Amino acid sequence: MRICAYAVLVTTTEYDLARTVARLYYDDNKTQDEIGEALGLTRWKAGRLLALAREIGIVSISIAESATFTEQATGGIIATERSRAQGITDSSSLRGFLSRLSTVDAVGLEGRAGWIASRSIKNESKRAALDTIIRLIDLTTLEGADTPGKVRSLVAKALIPDPHDSTTPRVAAVCVYPDMVGHAVRALGAKIGDGVTGVSVASVATAFPSGRSTIDIKIADTRYAVAEGAGEIDMVIDRGAFLAGDFDTVFNQIVQVREACNRADGTHAHLKVILETGELRTYDNIKRASWLAILAGADFIKTSTGKVQPAATLPTTVLMLEVVRDWFALTGERIGVKPAGGIRQSKDAIRYLVAVAEVAGEEWLHPHLFRFGASSLLNDVLIQRQKMTTGHYSGPDYVTVD
Repeated sequence: MRICAYAVLVTTTEYDLARTVARLYYDDNKTQDEIGEALGLTRWKAGRLLALAREIGIVSISIAESATFTEQATGGIIATERSRAQGITDSSSLRGFLSRLSTVDAVGLEGRAGWIASRSIKNESKRAALDTIIRLIDLTTLEGADTPGKVRSLVAKALIPDPHDSTTPRVAAVCVYPDMVGHAVRALGAKIGDGVTGVSVASVATAFPSGRSTIDIKIADTRYAVAEGAGEIDMVIDRGAFLAGDFDTVFNQIVQVREACNRADGTHAHLKVILETGELRTYDNIKRASWLAILAGADFIKTSTGKVQPAATLPTTVLMLEVVRDWFALTGERIGVKPAGGIRQSKDAIRYLVAVAEVAGEEWLHPHLFRFGASSLLNDVLIQRQKMTTGHYSGPDYVTVD
């Protein structure tokens, strides 16, 4: 918590109430409506108290706020080509870079996301939007009960999402646990690819979803998946280290996992770094983690594992799109974004497409730069496509069960 001198101009009651509102907003992820209901306030009053909290310096009350810039680094960082180009070669310069990032205007961010969500597309453009969504999907199964047969079924659906309509495009990738990668690769056969020329195989690694393991195990997990044929690795960061202010550990683990993605022929599996934004709590933390991941070598930054709520949200994705846009303006390099978890309906996915076009640019509407991590979204998209073709809804029984 940061409190500036302005706080003395605020009554004790106002200060305490503003602090309570800030805690509910930042740490408990409550909306203004939910805060008002919990405290017996109008939405307007809740919003005014939140604005007051920012004015007096209460911008976050999470553990990261107290630890991020006060704890000492635990060791040096493994500098990357990207970090060196930004003058980041050691712990001090990394922390200095992250501390200089501008704070996130939460009200402005959510307002922009709300405006994007209100946008609509013309009916004649909807079919193209639905096809684009399919091309950007990582069709996912990440359950303890996954079997080789289930993975083969998933691959069959990835290749032919709608057997009744040959114009239906393929998805970008299938995403599975490392021990299922070989089954996915064999099921794809000659149709395996990079997400554009064919269906890619992505694999979660690094002790997904918790990330609670040693770096040696995380590296071994990654190397195994790459050796089995994974073209993409979705790693999770150590959120505990990040929230404790140990940025060195988070940075170095990303660097080492990125190294483990390398193949003998000089190519590498693309690395998607999962921030688990629902556990990072604040927009400022999400922004710092996004920049840190890119500096350490991420090809994509990804919102969530899908195992923690809240998972992907439109404001969080807009924020991450702003980061990759700013990185491109700074370096000329494009980094991808992947919202994952909770995106189940076509109308919601279309809002994300609008966000990509509005914030980063239409160049990002490509499988190499934007993906949806989803398991049930594809079915809703197929139902909507069938509706546009036949004029009526077929219902869920007319699409296959993943």
